[in-house]
Amino acid sequence: MSHTYHPYHLVDPSPWPYVTACGAMFTTLGAVIYFHYSQPWLLMLGLSVLVFIFLVWCRDVIRESTFQGHHTHMVKRGLKLGMLLFIVSEICFFFSFFWAFFHSSLAPAIELGTMWPPRGIEVLNPFSVPLLNTAILLSSGATVTWAHHAIISGRRDEAIRGLALTILLGFIFTMLQAMEYIEASFCIADSVYGSTFFVATGFHGLHVIIGTTFLAVCFGRLVVHQFTRHHHFGFEAASWYWHFVDVVWLFLYVCIYWWGS
Repeated sequence: MSHTYHPYHLVDPSPWPYVTACGAMFTTLGAVIYFHYSQPWLLMLGLSVLVFIFLVWCRDVIRESTFQGHHTHMVKRGLKLGMLLFIVSEICFFFSFFWAFFHSSLAPAIELGTMWPPRGIEVLNPFSVPLLNTAILLSSGATVTWAHHAIISGRRDEAIRGLALTILLGFIFTMLQAMEYIEASFCIADSVYGSTFFVATGFHGLHVIIGTTFLAVCFGRLVVHQFTRHHHFGFEAASWYWHFVDVVWLFLYVCIYWWGS
């Protein structure tokens, strides 16, 4: 029997796409049930399934890449293109939130008192915690770039320090935003201002948590010598995602926190 040799990786049959779809369905249905009846069990099950899938799917991709050698130059090109297209889809995702915000803020309806912010909304001071969070996230962008250049240069200890600092800054950002939410005088149900504010900043916060988790996985791989100067696309993808999160926050800060207040 003849064998055809090619640079592509034909993956083995995997149960994870099906289980991921089930987890997403459980999460969606569970969220609806939780919002209406305050029963969180199906939502927790769905989220648990998604976290489990994240772990095992990362394990499989790392195994295929690092230990089985399936990620050839051509495969890495495909992965890079896939990551870039994913980030483009995320840009479209956040564009819809900015569209909703400017649709309401540039021409406030009479129900809002024809003013923005709407009457009765006490907005957050953009030069307190939001400005601090901006400095933290921009600093984390610098530290992840430092870690990336250290990997390329073969300076592993520096890369570990830079990546650890990035993860710490991401964690601090999340804690400060959670504190800000607790202290806010308005909630997601307070007119269109509360809705657009919490949906846009909340989804950004979720992306920060995902990005921090992504970087934490890369930190573990870096510690156990799974990244080399020429084989570190997992970290490269995480750094691209983190820079995207940085840029989105700058737009959020300028448009919603500063101009919107």
